[in-house]
Amino acid sequence: MSRLAQTAGLTDVQREILATVRDFTDKEILPVATELEHRDEYPTQIVEGLKELGLFGLMIPEEYGGLGESLLTYALCVEEIARGWMSVSGIINTHFIVAYLLKRYGTDEQKDTFLPRMALGEVRGAFSMSEPALGSDVSAITSRGVRDGDAYVLNGQKMWLTNGGTSTLVAVLCRSDEGRDEGRPDGTPPPPPHRSMTTFLVEKEPGFGVVRPGLTIPGKIDKMGYKGVDTTELIMDGLRIPANRVLGGTTGRGFYQMMDGVEIGRVNVAARGCGVARRAFELGVTYAQQRHTFGKPIAQHQAIQFKLAEMATKVEAAHAMMVNAARKKDSGERNDLEAGMAKYLASEYCKEVVEDAFRIHGGYGFSKEYEIERLYREAPMLLIGEGTAEIQKMIIGRRLLEEYQIQG
Repeated sequence: MSRLAQTAGLTDVQREILATVRDFTDKEILPVATELEHRDEYPTQIVEGLKELGLFGLMIPEEYGGLGESLLTYALCVEEIARGWMSVSGIINTHFIVAYLLKRYGTDEQKDTFLPRMALGEVRGAFSMSEPALGSDVSAITSRGVRDGDAYVLNGQKMWLTNGGTSTLVAVLCRSDEGRDEGRPDGTPPPPPHRSMTTFLVEKEPGFGVVRPGLTIPGKIDKMGYKGVDTTELIMDGLRIPANRVLGGTTGRGFYQMMDGVEIGRVNVAARGCGVARRAFELGVTYAQQRHTFGKPIAQHQAIQFKLAEMATKVEAAHAMMVNAARKKDSGERNDLEAGMAKYLASEYCKEVVEDAFRIHGGYGFSKEYEIERLYREAPMLLIGEGTAEIQKMIIGRRLLEEYQIQG
């Protein structure tokens, strides 16, 4: 086991789960990851293995058939899986955000309907906020859900939907209070945009094209990296959703629900960054001992030793911050500051560690025969997923000003 990225204070159960996931990654993911990634092929067999391990129910309470584990356990599992292939960690991330939203905000009927099947991996989750005309400005969404009797009719176009084709349950954020953008009849101004958003639970068939009346999932978006996992658009055109599929049963709370879920996602992205960076370090330190120049392994050159030292320090620092953010959330405390810091640091350090490993490989790093080439294309996604570095710094800065506000 690597000396890097060790976590103190784990229970015997947590250590056993991590050992199982680490073994699965080494035996079932790493040997096939690069080949599948180059073909942009969905990792069906790997996903089936994750089902057998019970990982789709890792954070789902035991009363619904899950393992009832903490966010920390989940994040450490994600770190191990991302070390093997980051795309696989993306498959379970959106699933767990939806499961978390259901667990925390869902009605009893919604929990009973979805969580047991989500724990088994029979129902697979995805969530959707972004749209083609907006990036980080979630309050500017234009998709709408308009009440029509005992249902809502949804219209709009969503973008960057991870698991868009393979999922069967999508949490979709839309505006729901039609007409309120223009204000009320008595002339009072409209409420802030984030107070008129609702999360809708949309059930659908897996696949592409028309997956239910009024809902189309176009084909996969062709990406530079992060391949294998299906990233799609989602087009709603007169999609009818029963009123009992409003998350929590009450409209107008979607923005807050989704932002809570995004905090889980940011810890996940930090964990992915830790896993990819650790794998890049492993590749770099191994290659540095095998490659010889000027009569000795390049690892014996001081310049390379300095680079390895910097890489390992970044891996360790990112892991520690990720663990802190997860434990903060598990304690029930607000963790947007810690999650933002962890996501920002881990994604930036991941990019730097991967690039240093790429440099250590020299010309061979540019060859698709070497795993580092895949990591070099995957790392940039972490810089933008779940909020860009600039968004994280805005969150961090605002929270710091709240904490250190001058009194009087």
